[in-house]
Amino acid sequence: MGMPEPHGPWSTDGLPDLPPEWGRVVVPDDASALAQEAAQVRRELREAHRDARRRSWRGTLTLPVLILVVAVLATLAGLVTVTWPRAGSSTPSAPATAREPLPDPVGRPLPALDLVDEAQVPVPLRSLLPAVVLLVDACACPQRVTEAVRAAPPGVQVVTVVGGRTVPTSAAGSAPGVRRLADPADGLRALMHADPVPGTVDVLLVNRTGTVVRVVPAVGSVEDYRTDLTRLTG
Repeated sequence: MGMPEPHGPWSTDGLPDLPPEWGRVVVPDDASALAQEAAQVRRELREAHRDARRRSWRGTLTLPVLILVVAVLATLAGLVTVTWPRAGSSTPSAPATAREPLPDPVGRPLPALDLVDEAQVPVPLRSLLPAVVLLVDACACPQRVTEAVRAAPPGVQVVTVVGGRTVPTSAAGSAPGVRRLADPADGLRALMHADPVPGTVDVLLVNRTGTVVRVVPAVGSVEDYRTDLTRLTG
């Protein structure tokens, strides 16, 4: 039984150990009257405990999961970078080796150039000096060859040269006294800095000491270099 108080039979008003903000507290005689309230309190406590465990579990997993996600994304990015087809990344052909241009040959010694004759026998060009060398790979031009033979001083060799390894047979006997050769390495073209121009002949004049006297590209007639022929035997 509860003890009666001034404000009611079960009132605890005036107790000094209870916070005043609790207000009036009534204690029933039968504790079963509090069963519903107790069940509600227990439910609230269980829910609060579950919420606390969820928050703790989320906090425990957040950092490892974040690290794992970052690692997976980094791995995928690396695979994409390696395997993704790049524009223009098909196997490139090896760049052609550019021929380094030779210096202006005029006034310099003739390089050691080995040509070949009709039988594919190597012929050092230096062994034919002094010489008038006509590059006829862009034009057979028999008239230019005949002019050179007629104008060349005694002892000066007239040489016709084509690119590749094959000396054309069609020119056989067309100009007596002419040495016909081929230049497999195109060394003369590189030396003269003269690309072949269809219908023209290029001329290289070399004296007896092996010095290049003159280079005459796209010759129009023998008159383009006649005055230089006398310098070949001096």
